[in-house]
This record gives sequence, structure tokens and C-alpha cells, in this order.
Amino acid sequence: MKTKKMMQTGALLLALLIGNAIAGVSPEEAGKLGTSLTPLGAQKEGNADGSIPAWTGGLKSDAAPVTNLFVGDPFAGEQPLFTITAANAEQYKARLSDGQMAMFKRYPTSYKIPVYKSHRTAANPQNIYDAAKKSALNTQPADGGNGLLNFTDSRYYAFPIPKSGVEVLWNHLTRYRGLNQKRESVQAVPQVNGSFTIVQLSDEIAFPQFMPADAQADSGNILFYYKQEVTAPSRLAGSVVLMHETIDQVKEPRLAWVYNAGQRRVRRAPQIAYDGPGTASDGMRTADNGDLFNGSPDRYDWKLIGKKEMYIPYNNYRLASPSLKYADILKPGHINQDLTRYELHRVWEIEGTVKPGVRHIYAKRHMYLDEDTWQAALVDHYDGRGQLWRVAEGMAYNDYANGISTYAAQALYDLIAGRYLVNAMMNESRHGSVYGGTPNLAEFTPAALRSAGIR
Repeated sequence: MKTKKMMQTGALLLALLIGNAIAGVSPEEAGKLGTSLTPLGAQKEGNADGSIPAWTGGLKSDAAPVTNLFVGDPFAGEQPLFTITAANAEQYKARLSDGQMAMFKRYPTSYKIPVYKSHRTAANPQNIYDAAKKSALNTQPADGGNGLLNFTDSRYYAFPIPKSGVEVLWNHLTRYRGLNQKRESVQAVPQVNGSFTIVQLSDEIAFPQFMPADAQADSGNILFYYKQEVTAPSRLAGSVVLMHETIDQVKEPRLAWVYNAGQRRVRRAPQIAYDGPGTASDGMRTADNGDLFNGSPDRYDWKLIGKKEMYIPYNNYRLASPSLKYADILKPGHINQDLTRYELHRVWEIEGTVKPGVRHIYAKRHMYLDEDTWQAALVDHYDGRGQLWRVAEGMAYNDYANGISTYAAQALYDLIAGRYLVNAMMNESRHGSVYGGTPNLAEFTPAALRSAGIR
């Protein structure tokens, strides 16, 4: 009888241990999603003085006219409440990042932050909200936070109620980006005097859950498939990059290949990760600068600092407008700030410090992520001497027609060189992003790269 009781007790303890291993937050905590919290885990209420409103569901899919797949500006008639300049920046310092303050010092006569009324426009489809709740209940960090357990059944917003810095970062990495997507975008790296050459890119991203059964069957550790072709200028045209983005990149590093049009060969490209050079970037960004941060978090220790109210780029519909030319946007030192829009929003603040014995050109990354979308808004990058080096701003807007948050542009300013890189611009593209379709897995294999590059 005593032995039987011991076996029963042991079985109960084992069951509890297994339950804890597969469980995320408690059902009571997860129940806050969509009630006291937004479905993605943000505070539903506004702030004390009403300058940040309550979240009431975000923009509807018909918030403004859509022309040639470009969404219109629901706030076109609004004017700035005030503008922050180098002359008055100290007055607003508590709600600005160190990088923004540094930009005022670097470009005192031209850099400005026009602040508009805050609108909480974020909205995703209901099935994505359901997936976030499933993630909250089930997803666990693996390999010290470098990967995810019990995530592939939900696939979005790994930790909508985060408990650590790396969990906040994972929400940016696993946020909803829409259905399978094709787009034509550009990148530019202006010289100090503002002159620039446009690099035209054709991008395609596909998610296993929106692909045929063979891709889904092989998707155990795959977050998405990504292919990028340079289409101009002619000296770069035909080069193609292919990535299989893995969920746990320590267990299985990102798989990457490149087709070099000059050599007419496909080769593995492990350098397309971490601080490897970004595509056609003139040395002005690393591979993991794309999307403000992408890839494995494993080279950093991530500290959760907390939440705060900040002026961040938001609802940048004007900057995304097809009525603009790239020459309207690209100016000496930084993009044309007269075309930008900033709003007061709550952000999650995290800091990544390179682990001892690990190498990366950025010794520290200080990041601010929008609470409503989990999309990175601002990132300050520090070199090995502790000097603020590069400042990233993600010029966000809500694509209400497709239920996603995205960027009108991603800008990375080099405070030392006095130059910058900007990518993800689509203003002069033939049309906006195309969502949908069910590409085959064969389209995202190394064998498919060569034919892509010589089309």
C-alpha cells in the first residue's frame, strides 16, 4: 500500500511538472486578453490625461479609400499639435529616446519631430487574436529564450503577456505580417550631400500555414520562407537571396543561399545573419538591422526595462503615399521630417547586451516596441566603446485593408558617418503589396534561385 501511494504521488508530481513545462501563463492571466487587455496584450485603457486614448478595436478595413493596393490616409486633414526641434527638445526629453536626442544634436537645423493626435489604429483579424491567446497559454521559451516550445500550433505573438525582455522581442519576431506577400520596394543610402541611387528589390515572403500540405508537413522549425531579388541598378540586378527563417536558430541556424548573377552560381550564405553585411547596403546596415531587428536573439542578454510613454513614428500614411517621389523623401542627413508623423504611445522598453565571449558590431541595442502591435518603433545601437552609433526609426502605419501593422520606411542613421540607409519604401512602385496566393515549397528551394535571377 505504501509503495502504491508513493507511485501515485510520483505520478502526480510528474504530471504537474509536465503541465508546467507545456503551459504559458495561467488561464486567469490569459483571460485578460480581449477583456482588460487588448487581444494582443496591450493596456486597453488610455493614459491619465487622455493624450493616449483607449483602444476600441482599431481601424476598420474600409477606413479610407484604397487605390492600386495603396491604403489612403484616414487622418489626412489633421495638423501637428506641436513640433519638437533642437531648440525645445530638452522640454520633451522624458518622452524621447537617446537616439532621437542625438539626432537633434547631429542635425540641429533640419531634424524635427512633428507630433500629432494619438490614434490607436492597430487591428488584426479575429483568428490572429485567437492564436495569440493560444500562444499565451502554451508557448514556452527554449534554449534560454533563443527558441520557442509549443508554438507551431499558434504561430503568432509568442508571449502576449511577456515576463522578460527576450519574450518582448519574440513578439516583434512572431507578429502577424499578413498572408503570403509579394512586393516591389526600394532601398537607398544617400551620400552626405543627399545624392542617392535607388536599389530596386522584389520581395516574396511565404508562411507554411498558408502553403500547400507538403510545406506544412516540413514546417516544424520554420517561421517563414523569404526570397529577395535585386532588379536595379543593372550592376546589381539578378542577385537573389533565399532564406528559411527558423524558429530556434541555435538548434537549427537560419538557412540562407545567394545566387550571384555575375558568377551564375548558387551558394550557401551563412553571412546573411547577425552582423553580416546587408544586401546592397554600402556597409550601412547589418543583416539583422532589417525589420529593425530580425533573426536569432541568442547573441544578447535581453533586459526588460518596462513600459513608458514616448513619441514614436505612427500612422505614417502620408509618408507611404504613392503621390510622393523618392526625391521628396530622401534629403541630406535624414529623411524629410516634414512628411513624417509621430504620436504619443506606450512602448515596451528592452535592452540587449552582447553576451561575454560573443561577437557583434553592436555591443548594445536599446529597443522600444509599440504596445499595440509589438512592432519595433525605435532602436539605438551602441558600439564596443559604449558610444551611440546608429539610430533606427520604423515609420509605422496600419494597413487596415489587410489587418496588419507595417512600415512606410525603415531608416537607420549613422551618427558618426553622417549618412543613413532607408529601405522598405514603395512610393513609386507599380502597386502596393499583394497578399494571398499559395506558393509551392519548390519556389523557395536553392534550385529555384538561378531561374529567378535570370528572368
